[in-house]
Amino acid sequence: MEIIDDYVPVTRAKASLLEIMRRVELSDENIAITKKGVPEAVLMSMRKFKGLLETLELLSDEDTMKSLRDAREGKWIPSSEVLDE
Repeated sequence: MEIIDDYVPVTRAKASLLEIMRRVELSDENIAITKKGVPEAVLMSMRKFKGLLETLELLSDEDTMKSLRDAREGKWIPSSEVLDE
């Protein structure tokens, strides 16, 4: 998975911001804005940004991470063994 789909110089971004925003919205691309050839910022859709924040929140939760590690190690109880109460 490529993290950045395109690189746009800041001067071009300033001149065509609306076009770039539409492109991000329609194609769900991540576009890096460069300054003197160096990526300095990223423009992404709000949907993708919210998903990124949600992922970071889950990864920072110790209980969630413990459950994920347990699942990876096969320590989860099969649903057939769980009793409905």
